[in-house]
Amino acid sequence: MVAAAISANPLQLDIRSHTKCLAICFVVTVSSFQYGLDYALVGGFMAMPGFLKVFGYYDEAAHKWAIDPTVQQLISSLMTIGTFVGSLSVGPFSSKFGRRQGLWTASVLNYIATAIMIGTTNIGALYFARFVLGISVGWFLTFAQVYINEAAPAHLRGIAFAVYQSQLSIGSIVGAAIDYGTHHMLGKEAYRIPLAIFFVAPTIQSIAMFFFPESPRWLMTQGKEAEAESALRRLRNKNIKEGEFQAEFEEIRTTTAAQSDQFKGKHLWVEMWKGTNRRRSLLSIAVICFHCANGSSWLNIYTTYFLTVAGVKEAFSYSTMITCMGLVGVLTSFFVVRHIDRRVILLIGVAACGFCQLAFAVAWTVAPGTVVTAKVVVAFIALFTFFYVAYGKQPLYPESCQESNPLSPEAPYAWLLGGELPSNHLRAHTYGVATALNFLGNWLGVFTAPYFINPASLGWSAKYGYIWFGSNVVVILFTWAFMPETRDRTLEEINEIFEAKVPARKFKKYICTGTEAVKTAVIEEKNRSTSHVEEVTREEA
Repeated sequence: MVAAAISANPLQLDIRSHTKCLAICFVVTVSSFQYGLDYALVGGFMAMPGFLKVFGYYDEAAHKWAIDPTVQQLISSLMTIGTFVGSLSVGPFSSKFGRRQGLWTASVLNYIATAIMIGTTNIGALYFARFVLGISVGWFLTFAQVYINEAAPAHLRGIAFAVYQSQLSIGSIVGAAIDYGTHHMLGKEAYRIPLAIFFVAPTIQSIAMFFFPESPRWLMTQGKEAEAESALRRLRNKNIKEGEFQAEFEEIRTTTAAQSDQFKGKHLWVEMWKGTNRRRSLLSIAVICFHCANGSSWLNIYTTYFLTVAGVKEAFSYSTMITCMGLVGVLTSFFVVRHIDRRVILLIGVAACGFCQLAFAVAWTVAPGTVVTAKVVVAFIALFTFFYVAYGKQPLYPESCQESNPLSPEAPYAWLLGGELPSNHLRAHTYGVATALNFLGNWLGVFTAPYFINPASLGWSAKYGYIWFGSNVVVILFTWAFMPETRDRTLEEINEIFEAKVPARKFKKYICTGTEAVKTAVIEEKNRSTSHVEEVTREEA
């Protein structure tokens, strides 16, 4: 379970030798801070009188400000549609302009959308801004993760993604705290002050990206070998041995050159469904879409509402506590990511999430609406959030509920696997499609949940968990049968294993003769050159 793969990774397998790259990845993950901040902030606006006075109406019967359900759903849906469109456009844009340009463009779109939301009182303009912001979110999410996958050393990709997730969690907590501080304000400043925070993270990232290199693997796909080598050198610490560096670069160069010949003059949208790439695309899409298959959407979005229906007093306080369980989960992931196989983490996490869904469904069936059941609901939603975050997903918090959970994050491993599986040329295309389908599935889960849990409809409440327990069982079986183990493998090794059509269960022990030969040859050549120089120096002396 914990034994490392037989890897041809030529680099020293520690952390201190790669602090520079980890620092760069940390700054790139600021986009995930923005992602968590956005959903936490805007989700809270639905309960702010200052926001509802502008975009809602006064309910005479209830004596409070409210928002029309259609307006509420459009604010949510247009954001999701924008994210869907943005994710699908990542592949073509990235193929031509690269990862850094994608992050810069996402920042510009974020600035435009945020400025409109702050300045407008027109609902049509707000709809447009939400759509544009959705495109920005889709690009932030996808480009940042593709960059990290391609920049981080193989043995540290998991840690880099854990940093990504922690940024998201912190962003969500900051957003919830800012909302809490302004929600009693009765004027427009109640939501305009939080919205102004949207400018901070993209500005930090945009400035920093001027000093960071482009993805060396993307540069190599463009035939820019000299620039790719320079970029890789800027990502690696100076104390890395030249032989190790050259071995890593040669591995990237050789594999990418072979892929370039394969895809030259062909349409990448078509090629991702041909030959071994079809298997890789389907696996990448499947693992990322685990997000919408484990029942997270209805718990993430309707936590506070669901706790209220369950008879839990102080539902908002408990929701905040559950939010903090997410941060505990992601911090826990730091300690396991380098030592436990990806498949094992996924299997344990999905099984735990399924058990939690089943537990509170059974409790509600036995004693619906009781105090004891309410406590069980709180406990297992908290446990669900912990395992959900600790095993590997990314959040979706559409503002379709007035009292949405400010933090329901998903940790790195599903997204990590989804980015490791495609080839260098197809990564952005496959990742974009997978992200778009995940958002679509999450939207479907959020949209349909009220029909199951609302007392005015089917009124299942927590018994809705039975359906998602069954869904988690399917995910477990799929992971066991088809998901390969990629821990500590370089992206080039993963490519070689797929090209060899190795079954999923044999990935871990497969010896990559091609990448191993490249590494050995380069290091031996470097050693011979060093020995020759030393010998000549001694003779001259």
